[in-house]
Amino acid sequence: MEFKKGITHDPQNLLESWAPAAVAEANAACPSTWQGIVCDEESGNVTGIVLDHLRLGGELKFHTLLDLKMLRNLSLSGNDFTGRLPPSLGSLSSLQHLDLSLNKFYGPIPARINDLWGLNYLNLSNNQFKGGFPSGLSNLQQLRVLDLHANALWAEIGDILSTLRNVERVDLSLNQFFGGLSLTVENISGLANTVHFLNLSNNNLNGHFFKNSTIGLFRNLQVLDLSNNSITGELPSFGSLPALRVLRLPRNQLFGSVPEELLQTSVPLEELDLSVNGFTGSIDAINSTSLNILNLSSNSLSGSLPTSLRRCTVIDISRNMLSGDISVIQNWEAPLEVINLSSNKLSGSLPPTLGTYSKLSTVDLSLNELKGSIPRGLVTSPSVTRLNLSGNQLTGQLLLQGSGASELLLMPPYQLMEYLDVSNNSLEGALPSEIDRMSVLKLLNVARNEFSGPLPSELNKLLYLEHLDLSNNKFSGNIPDKLSSSLTVFNVSNNDLSGRVPENLRQFSPSSFRPGNAKLVLPNDSPETSSVPDNIPDKGRRHSSKGNIRIAIILASVGAAIMIAFVLLAYHRTQLKEFHGRSEFTGQNTRRDVNFSNDHLLTSNSRSLSGGQSEFVTEISEHGLMQGMVATSSASVNPNLMDNPPTSSGRKSSPGSPLSSSPRFIEACEKPVMLDVYSPDRLAGELFFLDSSLAFTAEELSRAPAEVLGRSSHGTLYKATLDSGHMLTVKWLRVGLVKHKKEFAREVKRIGSMRHPNIVPLLAYYWGPREQERLLLADYIHGDNLALHLYESTPRRYSPLSFSQRIKVAVDVARCLLYLHDRGLPHGNLKPTNIVLAGPDFSARLTDYGLHRLMTPAGIAEQILNLGALGYRAPELAAASKPVPSFKADVYALGVILMELLTRKSAGDIISGQSGAVDLTDWVRLCEREGRVMDCIDRDIAGGEESSKEMDELLGISLRCILPVNERPNIRQVFDDLCSISV
Repeated sequence: MEFKKGITHDPQNLLESWAPAAVAEANAACPSTWQGIVCDEESGNVTGIVLDHLRLGGELKFHTLLDLKMLRNLSLSGNDFTGRLPPSLGSLSSLQHLDLSLNKFYGPIPARINDLWGLNYLNLSNNQFKGGFPSGLSNLQQLRVLDLHANALWAEIGDILSTLRNVERVDLSLNQFFGGLSLTVENISGLANTVHFLNLSNNNLNGHFFKNSTIGLFRNLQVLDLSNNSITGELPSFGSLPALRVLRLPRNQLFGSVPEELLQTSVPLEELDLSVNGFTGSIDAINSTSLNILNLSSNSLSGSLPTSLRRCTVIDISRNMLSGDISVIQNWEAPLEVINLSSNKLSGSLPPTLGTYSKLSTVDLSLNELKGSIPRGLVTSPSVTRLNLSGNQLTGQLLLQGSGASELLLMPPYQLMEYLDVSNNSLEGALPSEIDRMSVLKLLNVARNEFSGPLPSELNKLLYLEHLDLSNNKFSGNIPDKLSSSLTVFNVSNNDLSGRVPENLRQFSPSSFRPGNAKLVLPNDSPETSSVPDNIPDKGRRHSSKGNIRIAIILASVGAAIMIAFVLLAYHRTQLKEFHGRSEFTGQNTRRDVNFSNDHLLTSNSRSLSGGQSEFVTEISEHGLMQGMVATSSASVNPNLMDNPPTSSGRKSSPGSPLSSSPRFIEACEKPVMLDVYSPDRLAGELFFLDSSLAFTAEELSRAPAEVLGRSSHGTLYKATLDSGHMLTVKWLRVGLVKHKKEFAREVKRIGSMRHPNIVPLLAYYWGPREQERLLLADYIHGDNLALHLYESTPRRYSPLSFSQRIKVAVDVARCLLYLHDRGLPHGNLKPTNIVLAGPDFSARLTDYGLHRLMTPAGIAEQILNLGALGYRAPELAAASKPVPSFKADVYALGVILMELLTRKSAGDIISGQSGAVDLTDWVRLCEREGRVMDCIDRDIAGGEESSKEMDELLGISLRCILPVNERPNIRQVFDDLCSISV
C-alpha cells in the first residue's frame, strides 16, 4: 500500500483491487486477488509485482518494497513511471527478474545493484538513466539477460564486458560507452562462451575490433551489432563462428578487404551490413546460400560486379568504385527484391532479364555509365515500385506498352510504381499516354532529357503525384489543367510550353516555369514580358539606349577594377617569391618528417600596430611556424586553449585573472596579423602516430595553413588544416620544457592511449632534431572554452549558460576526471580555458591533461605556479618544495570551477566585500557562513529571493572540494554527488 502511493496515474482504475479489505475478507496473508500481485501459495509471501504496459504513472519509492523478503519478480515495463533507483534496492537479494524498461526513471544506477546476486534478468532500457555504469557485475553470476539500451550511461566497454559471466543476451546500444574491443582472451572468455546476442551500436566505441585470438571464442554468437561507432582496424577471420546469423558493422572506421568467408557458405550469415566504412579490394563471387541481406555501400570497393549471387533478396553495393559491364547480373540466381548499384562506374546495357524477377520492388542504378535503351519489362514490371535510372547515358524511348496484341493482353491494368526517375539521360520521343497505368505514382522525374511533344492529359489521372519534374526537355503545348492537388514539387522550366498556367499550379514560384516557355502566360506576366514586339516606340528605344549605356559603363568599371587587382596580385606574388626564395622543399613525399624551423624569426608589419599589439605578436610568434604557413592571431577564431581570452571590460579583474580586461589586448586579438616565416631546406624530424586511423605525411603537415589560437605555459597553439580538410590543433612546446626523447615517447604514448567522450585525445607527436622542435597534435574541436562562455561579454556573443547546462558541464568534467584518475593519471592543469564546450549541447571536452608527465621538474613547477596565479592551485601544492600534480589537487581545481559556474566570477578576481578584498574561494566561504548565499549566485540563474535546493547542493559540493587535502573527497564521491543533483 505504501508502494501504491507513488502511483498517481491509473486511467483504467486497475489498482482499485489494491484494498486491505479484500485481503481481510479472503483471510489471506498475501493479496493474490490484487492486480499484478503474485503470491507463493505455501508461504503466503509476495513473490511478484507485475504491472507491465498498464499506462500507469507516478514517482515510485522503491524503498517501500524492502520488507518483501521473498520478492523474486519486479516487472513494471511500458508505463510512465519516474523516480530514482535507491542504493537500498541492493538489499532485495531474493530478486531474480527486474524489468523497469520503457519508463522515465532517471539518475545514476547505484553500485549496490551488483549485490543482487540472484538476478538472472535485468532490463533498464528506454529510460533516462545517466552517469557511469558501476563496475562489479562479476557478482551477478546468474545473470542471463542484460539490457541497458537507450539511456545515457557510460563506462569503458572493456570494464563491462570483462566482468560478464554466463550472459546470453547483452544490449548496451544507444548509450555513451567508450573504448575498444581488443580485449585479451582472459578478459572476454567469460562472456564469449555463452553470449548469443551482443548489441553495442550507437555508442562512442573508438578502439580496435576483436582480435583474431578472441573472435573465435564466440562460438554461440548469433547477432553482433556494432553500428554507428568509431571502431577502427581490419576485420579478423569469422570462419570459426558457426552460429553467426547477423553481422552489423556500418558507420565505423574499418578498412582492409572484406573477409571472404562472410560471403561464402562457411558462415551461415543471413544479414551482413558493412556500409559506410573504408573497405577496399574486390568482391569476386557471393556463393552463400543463407545470405539474405547484403549492404556494402559507401566503401572503396573496386573491380567488377560479383560473377555469382545465389541467395540474396536485398543487395546494396552503391557508392563504391565498381566498374565493368552490368550484364553480369544476368548470371545471378538470387530471387532479388531490392538492388542498389548506384554511384559506381558500371557500363554496358541494361539486361532484359532485369524485369523478369517476380518479387523485384526497388531498382537503383543511377549515376553510372550505362548506355542503350531501357528494357520495356523493367518499367512495366507489376512488382517494381521504385525505379531510379538517373544520371546515365541511356537513349531511346520510354515504352510503357507491349509491342504486340499478346503482350498488351498480359499487361496488368495498373502498376504499383510509386517512384520513377529517369532524369539526366538522353531519352527522346513523347511521354507515353500509358503513364496513367501507374495510378499510385508519387514521383515522376524525366528532367534533362530530349523528350518532346505535348504533355499527355493522362497526367491528370495521377492523383497521388507529389513530385513532378519535366524540366529541360522539348515539351510543347499546354500544361494539363487538373494535375494532382498533392503536388509539392513542380518544375517545367526550359521547355516550349504555351498557354496559361492552370489555376491549381499558380501557387508555385516563377522558377517552376522560367526560364524557357516564352509563350507560357504566368499570372503576374504583363504583355510586354510575355512577348517582345518588333515595333518598339522611340521612347522605349531611348530608354533602352540609356540602359545599354549604363550597362556598358558598369562593365567597363568592373573590367578596370579586375585589371588593377591583377597587376597588384602579380606584383605581390613577385615580392613573395623573392622573400621565400630560400624556402623551397627538397626531399621525398614518403618521408615521415616535418619541416619546422626556428632559424628565422617571423617578420610582420608590427610597426603599424600599437605597442601592446606588437608585444602580443612577438610573444606568440617567437617559436617559428610550419613551412608555407600564414598564421593569423585572431580571437574570432575558436580559441580552444587560450589562457588569455578577452573578457568584459565592465568586470574588474585582478592582475592574476585569466581574463585581461585591457582594451588594447582585445583590439590586438581582434585584428588579424599576417605573419611570414622562412623555413629550412630539408625535412629532418620524425612524426609518430598515436592513432592508427590517421594517414598523413610530415610534409603535408608542414605545408598546412595555420592560425594561431593562443599561448599557454606549455607553448603556442595553432590550428592547422591538412590537404584533406582535416583540422588539427598543433601545440608547439616551449624550449627546455620537456624530458628526453625516450621518457617523452613513453609518457606521450600513455597520454595518447586515453580515449573518452569528454577528452580531446592526442593523435600524434613530432620530435625534431633540435630542442625547440617538439609538437603535440590533436583534433581541432569546434567550440569555445568555458571561460569565454562565462566571462566574455563585450560584446556578448554567448547566451548565458542555464543552470542545467552548468550542471551538465560539471558532470562532464567530473566524469572525465574519474576516467583519468581510474587510470592513474591526474589532469594536472584543470582550469576553464582547458574545458571546451562542443556542439549544440555544450558537451565538455578536456584538453592539456597529463602534460606534466612530459615535463622537466622546472616545467612542472612553472605550470603549477601559473595555476596559482590563476586561482586553481591547491594549497598543499603551494606549500611543497617540489610540487607535483595529484588527484586531490584536481578535485580542488574542480571545486573552484564549480564556484565559477555558480557565481560567474573568475577565480582570479579580487572581490570587495564587507570584510575587505578576498579571492573567490574565501568570498564563497564567507557568504555561506553568513547565510548570504544569494549574494554569490549569478543573477542569470537565480530564480528568486532564495537559492534553490539544487544550487545549495552544488555550493556544498564545491566547498567540500576545497577542504584541506586530508578531508577532501575523491573524484568518484564528487561525481556521484553531482549526478544526484536533479535539474
